[in-house]
Amino acid sequence: MIIKTTLAATAALALSACASGMGAPTMTFSQASLPAAVQVPAGHKVAMETVGVGQITYECRAKKDMAGHEWVFVGPDAQLMDRMGQQVGKYHGPPATWESNDGSKLTGAQVAVAPAVAGSLPLQLVKANTAMGTGAMQGVTYIQRVATRGGVAPAMTCDAASMGRQQAVQYQADYIFWKAA
Repeated sequence: MIIKTTLAATAALALSACASGMGAPTMTFSQASLPAAVQVPAGHKVAMETVGVGQITYECRAKKDMAGHEWVFVGPDAQLMDRMGQQVGKYHGPPATWESNDGSKLTGAQVAVAPAVAGSLPLQLVKANTAMGTGAMQGVTYIQRVATRGGVAPAMTCDAASMGRQQAVQYQADYIFWKAA
């Protein structure tokens, strides 16, 4: 059973943030203020900027050492919006998959993470695998997850009585797609 945490204000804020620049030219993403660990190596350029808005599901499971229980990441389910607020794809998993509306999609391997603001998923750098299909995801070499809000494991109790319970939490993050220059 999935219990959904409703954070309507977060979703509304996310959508209004997407729409706030409608009609205005967008600036190219700068990674200058990011921690070095999650910066894309030189020789790459931004191919696409998106805002992921959705939820991440966690499940209450026994710890690997069997000493207690913990919330374990199950997977994401988010819409990818462009800077104008139009849906251009989706992000889902497992495995973590970024999929464009044109049908092209890719997976990747995490290279590094860096802390974000408290209560938010860490910033992340992913090395992309070769895209499946032709389209927007073709040629993508790296994906950055930045500007994260929410998405951390639930604060509710995870114990023997709640074993197997799933909890979805709202989140938002910018996903920046890079290609070789």
